[in-house]
Amino acid sequence: MKRLIVIALLLLILPGIALAEPGLNALSMKVNPDGTETYSLSLQVLVLMTLMSFLPAMLLTMTSFARIIIVLALLRQAMGTMSTPTNQILLGLALFLTFFVMKPVLDQSYTRAVEPYMNEQMSSDVALQEVLVPFRHFMMNQVRETDIALFADLSGEDVQQYTAESVPLAVLLPAFITSELKTAFQIGFMIFIPFLIIDLVVASVLMAMGMMMLSPLIVSLPFKIMLFVMVDGWVLIVGTLASSFYV
Repeated sequence: MKRLIVIALLLLILPGIALAEPGLNALSMKVNPDGTETYSLSLQVLVLMTLMSFLPAMLLTMTSFARIIIVLALLRQAMGTMSTPTNQILLGLALFLTFFVMKPVLDQSYTRAVEPYMNEQMSSDVALQEVLVPFRHFMMNQVRETDIALFADLSGEDVQQYTAESVPLAVLLPAFITSELKTAFQIGFMIFIPFLIIDLVVASVLMAMGMMMLSPLIVSLPFKIMLFVMVDGWVLIVGTLASSFYV
């Protein structure tokens, strides 16, 4: 958790303090003899607080969070348990599962960029490039080539000129999100099938018995919960989601 916070803060503050050293005057900037600009510490903090609003977007577009939360939401809908588990529980589970999946990526980013930058062995602009390398590698392993080709074509560029390291973030991020949505719905479809079969069987039995006024959802809900518990469903879902990512 500590490393994630440090990496997130580094991603946010580096663009605002590139080629800059802390100053003493509030909200001041001076031009150095070599042409670089030096910003005051107060101005750097102001930029950091402004960029903090991008943290949710980073969580959604550069990690495994989107796939996990969509699958969990589809699971709840397939079971028909309405608001159980609650949104807070699903979000908490998705967040901690995201930290588990992203831990190797966070460790690599910390080793490659954060630690050298904190030890003053690397400049801010180089650290910003290095901290994104593990995230880029993670997204390239999950994204589909067809999605990259789509957004490259929309941007008017030739996808053949790209390599795994040269795909711009403007193309990689939307392609990654699109791939995650498709994968999440594929997993959700597989989750829906056994619960749908139970609903069909219960509806057919009730109709054969002439109990058409009784809602099949009320009768099938206990059977779906029992099935999910008997097969240890939460372990299967969480294990499948974690193993669906490869770094």
